[in-house]
Amino acid sequence: MVVRRPAPLLRKGFTISKPVASARLLTTALGLHETRLNGARVGNDVLAPGWTDYNKRVQYHVHDVTGQLRQGTNALGAWLGNGWYSGSLGMAGSQRYGTQPWYSAQLHISYTDGTSTVIRTDGTWKTVTGPIRAEDLYTGEDYDARLAVSGWDGPDFNDSAWPAAAVRSGTAPRLVSQVDNGVAVQAEIRPVSVSQPKPGVWVLDLGQNFAGWNRLRVTGPAGTTVTMRHAEVLNADGTLYTDNLRVAGLATDRYTLAGTGAQEVYVPRFTVHGYRYVELTGFPGTPNLDTVTGLAAWTKGAQLGTLTTSNSLVNQLQQAIVWGQRSNMLSIPTDCPNRDERLGWTGDIAAFAGTSTFNVDMQAFLDKFADDLTDAQHADGAFTDTAPDACCGAGTAGWGDAGVIVPYTLWQRYGDLRVVDEHFDAMARWVDYLRATSGADLIRNTGGYGDWLNVNDDTARDLIATAYFSWSARLVSRMAAATGRTAQASSYGTLADQVAAAFRNRWVSGDGTVAGNTQTGYVLALSFGLLPANLVAPAVNKLAGEVSAAGGHLTVGFLGVENLLPVLADNGRADLAYQILLQPGFPGWGYMLGKGATTIWERWDGIMTDGAFNTPSMNSFNHYGLGSVGDFLYRQVGGLSPASPGYQSQLVAPRLGGGLTSARTALQTPYGQAVSDWSVSGACSRCG
Repeated sequence: MVVRRPAPLLRKGFTISKPVASARLLTTALGLHETRLNGARVGNDVLAPGWTDYNKRVQYHVHDVTGQLRQGTNALGAWLGNGWYSGSLGMAGSQRYGTQPWYSAQLHISYTDGTSTVIRTDGTWKTVTGPIRAEDLYTGEDYDARLAVSGWDGPDFNDSAWPAAAVRSGTAPRLVSQVDNGVAVQAEIRPVSVSQPKPGVWVLDLGQNFAGWNRLRVTGPAGTTVTMRHAEVLNADGTLYTDNLRVAGLATDRYTLAGTGAQEVYVPRFTVHGYRYVELTGFPGTPNLDTVTGLAAWTKGAQLGTLTTSNSLVNQLQQAIVWGQRSNMLSIPTDCPNRDERLGWTGDIAAFAGTSTFNVDMQAFLDKFADDLTDAQHADGAFTDTAPDACCGAGTAGWGDAGVIVPYTLWQRYGDLRVVDEHFDAMARWVDYLRATSGADLIRNTGGYGDWLNVNDDTARDLIATAYFSWSARLVSRMAAATGRTAQASSYGTLADQVAAAFRNRWVSGDGTVAGNTQTGYVLALSFGLLPANLVAPAVNKLAGEVSAAGGHLTVGFLGVENLLPVLADNGRADLAYQILLQPGFPGWGYMLGKGATTIWERWDGIMTDGAFNTPSMNSFNHYGLGSVGDFLYRQVGGLSPASPGYQSQLVAPRLGGGLTSARTALQTPYGQAVSDWSVSGACSRCG
């Protein structure tokens, strides 16, 4: 059930009668808010305060508003939306936390005479329904400009006719200072073309798949309603294809004109779409490239890394990875920004965490998500399949392990042991849970998703679960040692060794064959250190044989893709790694890009070889999971990686191949910018 309701306006007038030394405004909401002070927006965050498990933790933000106050009358105001709190969560249901949104603020004013005062949300605030007549984070927003309340957020507005706002009763949520940097609009995207597939139907191509919303510019008679629908791809006839969006296929914003005679501008506040194409109907006149501007939003974080090479496919792939990451950094690492899902699927970030840190400063973002993971952890120690825990299960191999992999990545890429310390008990409980749910022989046979969306090369679930059991124990052992937990470092290290031995006993033959002969089976055994030294080369040869049997293509899914190319390149087969990377046909990244992808797809064949779309029940064109190859691009194509936690020392070691003649990687580290810039000319025996 989709719940769409009007968005209320809230305001509070107050008077300042003496000079102000400083003023700090603390804001939050159970839902979403846009806070205003004396007619101007406070800060640039959107979709604030972000998604958390509201039953355990709600973020607040502190703003310095000293310069926005004035002597005499002042006014605080807020738009209030449902957001994740009381709106639709698509496949995870609606009103999961509450039935209506709530807003909270405190304005702390210090005067030059040493006195102070606090203005807070209480029963003296006023409220009224505004021009947003219906809104939902997933399905869209309806705005009637004829109902706009002019000057409502200004100091001179008369709110005497407005009723008093209700005050929430009951237990107050646990408030925490905002951990991440907040979501903001960070790029404007101009359409590249306008088409008219049907009379009265206009489609604007923005040229890039992304997450966000539009700025609409329109002039026309009062009461005219312009409808904007959104999609990632088009049907053959040029109309929107929305079947893959499922319930979120509504993806519709409607703007009803006030009819002032001047150009009207509309920007939604409380909805998000994942899209490339915008359909306009009801538009008065003929739209042009200035009619709609895409506003791309993601959690703020500086761009730390850049990568360019002599190969256009690699460069295009890198940009698709970056845009996939941006699209799915909306408060949590979502799986996709488009259909009725948009959940914090833990398996996706477990695979992608390393790649993500090269593109954007992810320290605060992943720090916040580590909190989400621990908040969602079950009493038995199982980390969940999604965080916040909106649906779908817990204790799944490759997914729940994100509870260990995310803090470990923060330590390795940023030198951040504080997060490790804070979450160590949760990580230890996870490994204890894995031990408790394995057999006496340490084999875990607990089902799961397996190597999700592999290409007809399915790896046994118990093999995967046991491999991840050993790997999580190994990482927890390393983090225990780094934080001075000597006894736990030893015990979890011993457990990791024991599980690795169990893995070998069950699935590894004396000639290096890993049972099932799947690419992912070999990748997990090699990348997780489950094989003895004498079986590494034979296993690499077996993996190489499987790649050759697939025509030089990959067959891995979500769990194998991150380490496939590194395993090959690290073991003397960079030639195969580059062959896979640069494949133009199915399956591979080149195939996606050749079909017009500007972000990484969920499926290797989201658009099938015959041109048809894959099953609409699960076919996103903006998933970042299969983009975890980006870690290989930075570390081995570009040649720049940390040699110790936080880049205190660095490894510059590009692996040449694939015919590439140059690559440049630059990364801002805590110790300054690091650059690897290589090129070759003339004959090169190592260039592939």
